[in-house]
Amino acid sequence: MENALVLIVGAGPSGLAMAGCLTQHSIPYVILEREDCYASLWKKRTYDRLGLHLAKEFCFLPHRTLPPDAPTFMPKDYFLRYVDGYVSEFKINPRYHRSVQSAFFDEVGKKWRIEAKNTLEGSMEVYSADFLVVATGENSEGFIPSLHGLDGFPGDILHSNHYKSGSKYKSKDVLVVGCGNSGMEIAYDLFDHGARTSIVIRSPFHVLTKELVHRGMCLLKYLPFCMVDAIITMLARLEYGDLTKYGIRRPRRGPFAHKTATGRSPVIDVGTIKKIQDGEIEVVSDIFSINKNNVVFKNGTEKKFDAIVFATGYRSAANKWLKDYKYGLNGEGMPKNSFPGHWKGEKGLYCAGLSRRGLLGVSMDAQAIANDINKVINGKK
Repeated sequence: MENALVLIVGAGPSGLAMAGCLTQHSIPYVILEREDCYASLWKKRTYDRLGLHLAKEFCFLPHRTLPPDAPTFMPKDYFLRYVDGYVSEFKINPRYHRSVQSAFFDEVGKKWRIEAKNTLEGSMEVYSADFLVVATGENSEGFIPSLHGLDGFPGDILHSNHYKSGSKYKSKDVLVVGCGNSGMEIAYDLFDHGARTSIVIRSPFHVLTKELVHRGMCLLKYLPFCMVDAIITMLARLEYGDLTKYGIRRPRRGPFAHKTATGRSPVIDVGTIKKIQDGEIEVVSDIFSINKNNVVFKNGTEKKFDAIVFATGYRSAANKWLKDYKYGLNGEGMPKNSFPGHWKGEKGLYCAGLSRRGLLGVSMDAQAIANDINKVINGKK
Protein backbone atom coordinates (compact mmCIF):
# COMPACT_ATOMS: atom_id res chain seq x y z
CA MET A 1 0.00 0.00 0.00
CA GLU A 2 1.23 3.48 -0.90
CA ASN A 3 0.41 6.41 1.36
CA ALA A 4 -0.58 9.74 -0.17
CA LEU A 5 -1.57 12.92 1.57
CA VAL A 6 -3.90 13.90 -1.26
CA LEU A 7 -5.08 11.57 -4.00
CA ILE A 8 -6.69 13.07 -7.11
CA VAL A 9 -8.74 10.87 -9.45
CA GLY A 10 -8.69 12.23 -12.98
CA ALA A 11 -6.17 14.25 -15.00
CA GLY A 12 -8.56 16.37 -17.02
CA PRO A 13 -8.68 20.15 -16.50
CA SER A 14 -10.15 19.66 -13.01
CA GLY A 15 -7.40 17.31 -11.88
CA LEU A 16 -4.68 19.46 -13.43
CA ALA A 17 -6.09 22.59 -11.76
CA MET A 18 -6.09 20.74 -8.43
CA ALA A 19 -2.48 19.72 -8.94
CA GLY A 20 -1.49 23.30 -9.77
CA CYS A 21 -3.23 24.71 -6.69
CA LEU A 22 -1.79 22.09 -4.34
CA THR A 23 1.67 22.81 -5.73
CA GLN A 24 1.18 26.47 -4.85
CA HIS A 25 0.72 25.36 -1.23
CA SER A 26 3.63 22.85 -1.43
CA ILE A 27 1.19 20.03 -0.66
CA PRO A 28 2.23 16.65 -2.12
CA TYR A 29 -0.31 14.62 -4.09
CA VAL A 30 -0.77 11.60 -6.33
CA ILE A 31 -2.93 11.92 -9.45
CA LEU A 32 -4.38 8.81 -11.14
CA GLU A 33 -5.63 8.80 -14.74
CA ARG A 34 -7.20 5.84 -16.54
CA GLU A 35 -6.20 7.04 -20.03
CA ASP A 36 -2.67 7.34 -21.48
CA CYS A 37 -2.61 11.15 -21.43
CA TYR A 38 -3.90 14.14 -19.50
CA ALA A 39 -6.94 16.07 -20.80
CA SER A 40 -7.96 12.94 -22.70
CA LEU A 41 -11.49 14.17 -23.43
CA TRP A 42 -10.04 17.23 -25.16
CA LYS A 43 -7.29 15.33 -26.91
CA LYS A 44 -9.15 12.19 -27.97
CA ARG A 45 -12.91 12.69 -27.79
CA THR A 46 -13.69 16.03 -29.36
CA TYR A 47 -14.71 16.78 -32.92
CA ASP A 48 -12.22 18.50 -35.21
CA ARG A 49 -13.96 21.88 -35.49
CA LEU A 50 -14.43 22.34 -31.74
CA GLY A 51 -13.45 25.66 -30.21
CA LEU A 52 -14.08 27.19 -26.80
CA HIS A 53 -17.43 28.93 -26.81
CA LEU A 54 -16.64 31.24 -23.92
CA ALA A 55 -14.22 34.16 -24.04
CA LYS A 56 -10.67 33.71 -22.81
CA GLU A 57 -11.20 35.60 -19.54
CA PHE A 58 -13.48 32.73 -18.45
CA CYS A 59 -11.30 29.87 -19.76
CA PHE A 60 -8.01 29.62 -17.92
CA LEU A 61 -6.66 27.45 -15.12
CA PRO A 62 -5.53 28.77 -11.70
CA HIS A 63 -2.19 30.56 -11.32
CA ARG A 64 -1.40 30.71 -15.06
CA THR A 65 -2.86 33.45 -17.19
CA LEU A 66 -3.28 33.25 -20.93
CA PRO A 67 -0.88 35.17 -23.18
CA PRO A 68 -2.03 38.74 -23.96
CA ASP A 69 -2.30 37.89 -27.67
CA ALA A 70 -4.54 34.85 -27.07
CA PRO A 71 -7.61 34.94 -29.33
CA THR A 72 -10.82 35.97 -27.56
CA PHE A 73 -12.40 32.62 -28.48
CA MET A 74 -9.70 29.97 -28.45
CA PRO A 75 -9.57 27.08 -30.94
CA LYS A 76 -9.13 23.65 -29.39
CA ASP A 77 -5.48 23.34 -30.43
CA TYR A 78 -4.60 26.71 -28.90
CA PHE A 79 -6.23 25.75 -25.60
CA LEU A 80 -4.42 22.40 -25.56
CA ARG A 81 -1.08 24.16 -26.04
CA TYR A 82 -1.97 26.28 -23.02
CA VAL A 83 -2.78 23.10 -21.03
CA ASP A 84 0.56 21.58 -22.11
CA GLY A 85 2.30 24.68 -20.74
CA TYR A 86 0.34 24.39 -17.49
CA VAL A 87 1.41 20.77 -16.98
CA SER A 88 5.03 21.71 -17.71
CA GLU A 89 5.06 24.76 -15.42
CA PHE A 90 3.64 22.91 -12.42
CA LYS A 91 5.58 19.70 -13.17
CA ILE A 92 2.44 17.58 -13.10
CA ASN A 93 3.13 13.87 -13.60
CA PRO A 94 -0.08 11.83 -13.57
CA ARG A 95 0.11 8.07 -13.22
CA TYR A 96 -1.50 6.87 -16.42
CA HIS A 97 -3.34 3.63 -17.14
CA ARG A 98 -4.71 3.64 -13.58
CA SER A 99 -8.39 2.78 -13.54
CA VAL A 100 -9.80 3.30 -10.05
CA GLN A 101 -11.93 0.30 -9.12
CA SER A 102 -13.04 1.32 -5.64
CA ALA A 103 -12.58 3.95 -2.97
CA PHE A 104 -14.01 3.87 0.54
CA PHE A 105 -13.37 5.53 3.88
CA ASP A 106 -11.63 3.29 6.40
CA GLU A 107 -13.28 4.13 9.71
CA VAL A 108 -10.51 2.40 11.66
CA GLY A 109 -7.56 4.12 10.03
CA LYS A 110 -9.53 7.32 9.33
CA LYS A 111 -8.18 7.43 5.78
CA TRP A 112 -9.44 6.79 2.28
CA ARG A 113 -8.49 3.46 0.74
CA ILE A 114 -8.28 3.52 -3.05
CA GLU A 115 -7.81 0.47 -5.28
CA ALA A 116 -6.69 1.08 -8.85
CA LYS A 117 -5.97 -1.32 -11.68
CA ASN A 118 -2.78 -0.77 -13.64
CA THR A 119 -4.23 -1.61 -17.04
CA LEU A 120 -0.80 -1.89 -18.67
CA GLU A 121 0.46 -4.52 -16.25
CA GLY A 122 -2.87 -6.00 -15.19
CA SER A 123 -1.98 -5.55 -11.53
CA MET A 124 -3.86 -3.91 -8.68
CA GLU A 125 -2.44 -0.99 -6.71
CA VAL A 126 -3.67 0.14 -3.29
CA TYR A 127 -3.37 3.68 -1.96
CA SER A 128 -4.19 5.29 1.36
CA ALA A 129 -4.98 9.01 1.47
CA ASP A 130 -6.00 11.64 4.00
CA PHE A 131 -7.84 13.59 1.32
CA LEU A 132 -9.59 12.27 -1.79
CA VAL A 133 -10.48 14.59 -4.69
CA VAL A 134 -12.96 13.42 -7.33
CA ALA A 135 -11.84 15.23 -10.50
CA THR A 136 -13.28 12.92 -13.14
CA GLY A 137 -15.55 15.68 -14.44
CA GLU A 138 -19.16 15.92 -15.54
CA ASN A 139 -18.38 14.36 -18.92
CA SER A 140 -16.81 11.09 -17.83
CA GLU A 141 -19.25 8.71 -19.54
CA GLY A 142 -21.28 9.28 -22.70
CA PHE A 143 -25.01 8.59 -22.37
CA ILE A 144 -27.11 6.96 -25.12
CA PRO A 145 -30.81 6.58 -24.30
CA SER A 146 -32.62 3.28 -24.61
CA LEU A 147 -34.73 3.30 -27.77
CA HIS A 148 -36.94 0.54 -29.11
CA GLY A 149 -35.22 -1.07 -32.09
CA LEU A 150 -31.89 0.74 -31.74
CA ASP A 151 -29.97 -2.52 -31.38
CA GLY A 152 -31.24 -3.54 -34.83
CA PHE A 153 -30.16 -0.37 -36.63
CA PRO A 154 -27.64 -1.49 -39.31
CA GLY A 155 -25.92 1.88 -39.82
CA ASP A 156 -23.40 3.76 -37.73
CA ILE A 157 -24.40 4.49 -34.12
CA LEU A 158 -22.07 6.76 -32.20
CA HIS A 159 -22.03 9.11 -29.27
CA SER A 160 -20.78 12.64 -29.87
CA ASN A 161 -17.60 11.89 -27.91
CA HIS A 162 -16.57 9.57 -30.76
CA TYR A 163 -17.52 12.00 -33.54
CA LYS A 164 -14.58 13.64 -35.29
CA SER A 165 -15.77 14.94 -38.65
CA GLY A 166 -18.65 14.67 -41.09
CA SER A 167 -16.33 13.89 -44.00
CA LYS A 168 -17.25 10.18 -44.04
CA TYR A 169 -20.97 10.96 -44.28
CA LYS A 170 -21.02 12.93 -47.54
CA SER A 171 -24.28 12.30 -49.45
CA LYS A 172 -25.63 10.19 -46.57
CA ASP A 173 -28.71 10.69 -44.39
CA VAL A 174 -27.64 11.35 -40.80
CA LEU A 175 -29.81 11.92 -37.74
CA VAL A 176 -28.45 13.92 -34.82
CA VAL A 177 -30.22 13.27 -31.51
CA GLY A 178 -29.75 16.11 -29.05
CA CYS A 179 -29.97 19.87 -29.45
CA GLY A 180 -27.32 21.15 -27.06
CA ASN A 181 -24.12 22.79 -28.19
CA SER A 182 -22.56 19.51 -29.38
CA GLY A 183 -25.65 18.40 -31.28
CA MET A 184 -26.16 21.72 -33.03
CA GLU A 185 -22.50 22.04 -33.98
CA ILE A 186 -22.27 18.45 -35.21
CA ALA A 187 -25.40 18.99 -37.32
CA TYR A 188 -23.72 22.01 -38.93
CA ASP A 189 -20.49 20.06 -39.49
CA LEU A 190 -22.38 17.18 -41.13
CA PHE A 191 -24.21 19.56 -43.45
CA ASP A 192 -20.95 21.35 -44.22
CA HIS A 193 -19.48 18.01 -45.34
CA GLY A 194 -22.39 17.23 -47.64
CA ALA A 195 -24.56 15.02 -45.43
CA ARG A 196 -28.35 15.26 -45.55
CA THR A 197 -28.84 16.21 -41.93
CA SER A 198 -31.79 16.02 -39.56
CA ILE A 199 -31.81 16.90 -35.87
CA VAL A 200 -34.16 15.89 -33.06
CA ILE A 201 -35.23 18.92 -31.02
CA ARG A 202 -37.32 18.26 -27.93
CA SER A 203 -36.46 20.57 -25.05
CA PRO A 204 -36.67 24.36 -25.01
CA PHE A 205 -33.33 26.17 -25.16
CA HIS A 206 -31.87 29.61 -25.70
CA VAL A 207 -29.89 30.39 -28.85
CA LEU A 208 -27.19 33.05 -28.59
CA THR A 209 -24.12 34.13 -30.48
CA LYS A 210 -20.83 33.73 -28.63
CA GLU A 211 -20.56 37.52 -28.61
CA LEU A 212 -23.91 37.79 -26.80
CA VAL A 213 -22.77 35.25 -24.20
CA HIS A 214 -19.55 37.20 -23.71
CA ARG A 215 -21.48 40.44 -23.32
CA GLY A 216 -23.88 38.85 -20.86
CA MET A 217 -21.14 37.37 -18.69
CA CYS A 218 -19.40 40.73 -18.55
CA LEU A 219 -22.66 42.49 -17.60
CA LEU A 220 -23.25 39.99 -14.79
CA LYS A 221 -20.31 41.52 -12.96
CA TYR A 222 -22.36 44.71 -12.52
CA LEU A 223 -26.05 43.91 -13.03
CA PRO A 224 -28.50 41.35 -11.56
CA PHE A 225 -29.54 38.24 -13.47
CA CYS A 226 -33.00 39.56 -14.33
CA MET A 227 -31.63 42.66 -16.06
CA VAL A 228 -28.91 40.83 -17.97
CA ASP A 229 -31.33 38.11 -19.08
CA ALA A 230 -33.81 40.72 -20.31
CA ILE A 231 -31.13 42.54 -22.31
CA ILE A 232 -29.57 39.43 -23.85
CA THR A 233 -32.95 37.83 -24.66
CA MET A 234 -34.06 41.02 -26.44
CA LEU A 235 -30.83 41.10 -28.47
CA ALA A 236 -31.22 37.40 -29.34
CA ARG A 237 -34.75 38.06 -30.62
CA LEU A 238 -33.40 40.83 -32.82
CA GLU A 239 -30.68 38.49 -34.09
CA TYR A 240 -32.80 35.41 -34.83
CA GLY A 241 -36.45 36.45 -34.85
CA ASP A 242 -39.22 34.02 -33.92
CA LEU A 243 -37.81 30.48 -33.92
CA THR A 244 -40.96 28.66 -32.77
CA LYS A 245 -42.01 28.05 -36.37
CA TYR A 246 -38.82 26.00 -36.76
CA GLY A 247 -39.53 23.89 -33.68
CA ILE A 248 -37.24 25.85 -31.37
CA ARG A 249 -38.78 27.17 -28.15
CA ARG A 250 -37.17 29.36 -25.51
CA PRO A 251 -37.33 28.35 -21.82
CA ARG A 252 -39.42 30.42 -19.43
CA ARG A 253 -36.32 31.68 -17.60
CA GLY A 254 -33.68 33.86 -19.23
CA PRO A 255 -30.45 32.25 -20.50
CA PHE A 256 -28.30 32.89 -17.43
CA ALA A 257 -31.01 32.18 -14.86
CA HIS A 258 -31.83 28.96 -16.75
CA LYS A 259 -28.15 27.92 -16.68
CA THR A 260 -27.99 28.53 -12.93
CA ALA A 261 -31.24 26.68 -12.21
CA THR A 262 -30.78 23.66 -14.50
CA GLY A 263 -27.13 23.52 -15.49
CA ARG A 264 -28.13 23.73 -19.17
CA SER A 265 -26.14 26.25 -21.17
CA PRO A 266 -27.61 28.29 -24.02
CA VAL A 267 -26.79 26.99 -27.48
CA ILE A 268 -24.03 29.11 -28.97
CA ASP A 269 -24.86 29.24 -32.64
CA VAL A 270 -22.13 28.41 -35.18
CA GLY A 271 -24.40 28.82 -38.19
CA THR A 272 -26.84 25.96 -37.60
CA ILE A 273 -29.86 28.22 -37.07
CA LYS A 274 -29.50 29.78 -40.53
CA LYS A 275 -29.34 26.31 -42.07
CA ILE A 276 -32.51 25.33 -40.19
CA GLN A 277 -34.26 28.54 -41.27
CA ASP A 278 -33.26 27.88 -44.87
CA GLY A 279 -34.53 24.29 -44.70
CA GLU A 280 -31.07 22.83 -45.26
CA ILE A 281 -31.06 21.08 -41.88
CA GLU A 282 -34.37 19.43 -41.01
CA VAL A 283 -35.84 19.57 -37.51
CA VAL A 284 -37.68 16.37 -36.55
CA SER A 285 -39.70 15.36 -33.51
CA ASP A 286 -38.77 12.88 -30.81
CA ILE A 287 -38.07 9.26 -31.77
CA PHE A 288 -40.83 6.69 -31.22
CA SER A 289 -39.05 3.58 -32.52
CA ILE A 290 -36.46 2.31 -34.96
CA ASN A 291 -37.07 -0.41 -37.55
CA LYS A 292 -33.81 -1.32 -39.28
CA ASN A 293 -32.78 1.86 -41.16
CA ASN A 294 -36.16 3.52 -40.67
CA VAL A 295 -36.71 5.88 -37.75
CA VAL A 296 -40.32 6.43 -36.72
CA PHE A 297 -41.00 9.76 -35.01
CA LYS A 298 -43.68 10.53 -32.44
CA ASN A 299 -45.53 12.81 -34.87
CA GLY A 300 -46.11 9.79 -37.12
CA THR A 301 -43.50 10.57 -39.78
CA GLU A 302 -40.84 8.07 -40.80
CA LYS A 303 -37.46 8.50 -42.47
CA LYS A 304 -34.54 6.31 -43.50
CA PHE A 305 -31.06 7.05 -42.12
CA ASP A 306 -27.54 5.78 -42.68
CA ALA A 307 -26.18 6.92 -39.32
CA ILE A 308 -27.34 8.23 -35.93
CA VAL A 309 -25.19 10.52 -33.79
CA PHE A 310 -26.24 10.82 -30.16
CA ALA A 311 -25.36 14.19 -28.66
CA THR A 312 -27.34 13.24 -25.57
CA GLY A 313 -24.90 14.30 -22.92
CA TYR A 314 -22.80 12.61 -20.32
CA ARG A 315 -23.13 11.09 -16.90
CA SER A 316 -20.76 11.26 -13.97
CA ALA A 317 -19.36 7.76 -13.41
CA ALA A 318 -17.90 8.50 -9.96
CA ASN A 319 -20.51 6.48 -8.08
CA LYS A 320 -19.38 3.31 -9.83
CA TRP A 321 -16.07 3.30 -7.98
CA LEU A 322 -16.64 5.69 -5.06
CA LYS A 323 -18.34 3.31 -2.65
CA ASP A 324 -18.76 5.94 0.06
CA TYR A 325 -20.06 8.60 -2.31
CA LYS A 326 -22.63 9.56 0.32
CA TYR A 327 -19.99 11.74 1.98
CA GLY A 328 -20.01 14.18 -0.95
CA LEU A 329 -22.13 13.08 -3.91
CA ASN A 330 -25.75 12.26 -4.63
CA GLY A 331 -27.10 9.17 -6.35
CA GLU A 332 -26.29 10.60 -9.79
CA GLY A 333 -22.64 11.19 -9.02
CA MET A 334 -23.02 14.95 -8.67
CA PRO A 335 -22.40 17.11 -5.56
CA LYS A 336 -25.03 16.61 -2.86
CA ASN A 337 -24.39 20.11 -1.52
CA SER A 338 -25.64 23.11 -3.43
CA PHE A 339 -23.44 25.83 -4.93
CA PRO A 340 -21.26 27.50 -3.72
CA GLY A 341 -20.40 24.88 -1.05
CA HIS A 342 -20.80 21.95 -3.47
CA TRP A 343 -17.07 21.14 -3.61
CA LYS A 344 -16.68 20.06 0.03
CA GLY A 345 -17.87 16.72 1.35
CA GLU A 346 -17.22 14.93 4.62
CA LYS A 347 -14.20 13.01 5.93
CA GLY A 348 -11.73 14.68 3.55
CA LEU A 349 -13.74 14.05 0.36
CA TYR A 350 -13.86 16.81 -2.26
CA CYS A 351 -15.17 17.15 -5.81
CA ALA A 352 -13.69 19.48 -8.43
CA GLY A 353 -15.28 20.44 -11.73
CA LEU A 354 -18.82 19.26 -11.00
CA SER A 355 -20.48 22.67 -10.65
CA ARG A 356 -21.65 22.89 -14.30
CA ARG A 357 -19.84 26.21 -14.59
CA GLY A 358 -17.19 25.32 -17.15
CA LEU A 359 -13.52 26.12 -16.77
CA LEU A 360 -14.29 29.11 -14.56
CA GLY A 361 -16.04 26.74 -12.15
CA VAL A 362 -13.11 24.31 -12.35
CA SER A 363 -10.70 27.06 -11.29
CA MET A 364 -12.95 28.20 -8.45
CA ASP A 365 -13.34 24.63 -7.14
CA ALA A 366 -9.62 23.82 -7.31
CA GLN A 367 -8.59 26.96 -5.45
CA ALA A 368 -11.27 26.49 -2.76
CA ILE A 369 -10.34 22.83 -2.21
CA ALA A 370 -6.60 23.47 -2.06
CA ASN A 371 -7.13 26.35 0.39
CA ASP A 372 -9.34 24.14 2.57
CA ILE A 373 -6.87 21.24 2.58
CA ASN A 374 -4.07 23.65 3.45
CA LYS A 375 -6.16 25.03 6.32
CA VAL A 376 -6.87 21.52 7.67
CA ILE A 377 -3.20 20.54 7.48
CA ASN A 378 -2.05 23.70 9.22
CA GLY A 379 -4.80 23.26 11.83
CA LYS A 380 -3.43 19.81 12.67
CA LYS A 381 0.07 21.24 13.02
